[in-house]
Amino acid sequence: MKVSIIIINYNTFQLTSNCIESVLRYTKSVDYEVILVDNDSKECDAKLFLQRFPQITLIENKVNNGFAKGNNLGIASATGDYILLLNSDTYLTEDSISVAAKFFENANNKIGALGVRMVFQNNNLQYSARNFRTITWELLDLLRFIPKSMPYKQRAKLMMARYFKTDFNTHCDWVNGAFFMFPKALLNKLPEHKLDERFFMYGEDQLWCYQFTKLGYPSYFLADTTIVHIHSASTKSDKQLQLILKLIKSELEIMRIRKGKGLYYFLFCLVYLSKEYSRFVIKWLILRFSGKLEW
Repeated sequence: MKVSIIIINYNTFQLTSNCIESVLRYTKSVDYEVILVDNDSKECDAKLFLQRFPQITLIENKVNNGFAKGNNLGIASATGDYILLLNSDTYLTEDSISVAAKFFENANNKIGALGVRMVFQNNNLQYSARNFRTITWELLDLLRFIPKSMPYKQRAKLMMARYFKTDFNTHCDWVNGAFFMFPKALLNKLPEHKLDERFFMYGEDQLWCYQFTKLGYPSYFLADTTIVHIHSASTKSDKQLQLILKLIKSELEIMRIRKGKGLYYFLFCLVYLSKEYSRFVIKWLILRFSGKLEW
């Protein structure tokens, strides 16, 4: 069993170095390789990574053509049984990669994408396991007293995201792409035998999980190990509102892919956009007066 770890770097030399260092330090119980794809960074010469980490494979992409295409470029050189897409703004504090790989090997049922528990640097939880959005989900998220009145496990499995404390292993609809492990053999079942590249950045993880699920390989969240995810480290604070708008656009596109552009889609848009644009205004006010956004 071997894991190919794909890391995309874009102008985050120190963060990416920290990520690689943590992989080398903590990954002890599984064979692995690190493939670093530099997406045309201008910060420094990408070959500096090889000076610091001669054991990795460096791929210098001459154009920044996005997260999905960068990962596919790395995957093309991968020799592992499993692929791990690992964000450059993450770092390990334990042997999470071995734990995840061994879970795959011991799993009796088919699993597509596997995610793990994530925290911010201050140890606050991240919502790294989610269910696909539906009209019902959006309405329950607006009327939060309803899910909060449910027994915890029922609420967690129904809603996921902020309603789930990431304290037990469970199937889910999709997992955060910051730690995204899947069997390499699954690529042979996808169109063109590679990950879908239609999104430049943000939303790919949800799309890929949906496509894996359609093939009969649902996503799974593993609470048995934890990594740190700094989150949006390559996105400056003054660009984060633009990021929110991109995420909204991605959600609508994924809903269109899942449901088509019928009555359900338009009803969903009505509920979802009303809710999210109201929150957008609140976040804009927070950014204007505090200088940062709370995620």
